[in-house]
Amino acid sequence: MIKKADGEVHQGVIARVQAAKELNENDLDEILANKQNPLLLVLDGVTDPHNLGACLRTADAAGAVAVIVPKDKSAQLTSIARKVACGAAETVPLIRVTNLSRTLRDLQQNHNIWVVGTAGEATETIYQSKLTGPLALVMGAEGEGMRRLTREHCDQLISIPMAGSVSSLNVSVATGVCLFEIVRQRLGS
Repeated sequence: MIKKADGEVHQGVIARVQAAKELNENDLDEILANKQNPLLLVLDGVTDPHNLGACLRTADAAGAVAVIVPKDKSAQLTSIARKVACGAAETVPLIRVTNLSRTLRDLQQNHNIWVVGTAGEATETIYQSKLTGPLALVMGAEGEGMRRLTREHCDQLISIPMAGSVSSLNVSVATGVCLFEIVRQRLGS
């Protein structure tokens, strides 16, 4: 059984679990039903399973009700992603959508959710933005950022101010910075 475990560092523990049902855009209405102030994380083009797992873990810690990813060009929920998520893959619904732009529009029009995207060139920083209402935080892939159509469906673009010489953060680190600024603002309001 140990030989079937992905990766070398398994700490001598392995479990057999039944795969959860894959969720899609049709499941969003039920997830958002009766949620007073939902927080969603949207990952556009994040293809590294380590980053997916770390983002799921951080989303759980921040109280996000779901993580939304496109069906194509995004990391799969592999054993590596599950291990990095440390249980969050079982607690935070992962929604795979066919058309991310259409899903963002649905969140805006049918659920009154404000869609905020992150972009290095945005003139407003996360610390200047009011992020206390129903919100979907969109994080783009490292290097490319959000795709054009995803960006066009954002109500607002924000950036994380950078003081050093590097121009960007790892997507899972940037996600943590953004989600916990949202948590900080919500606790203060």
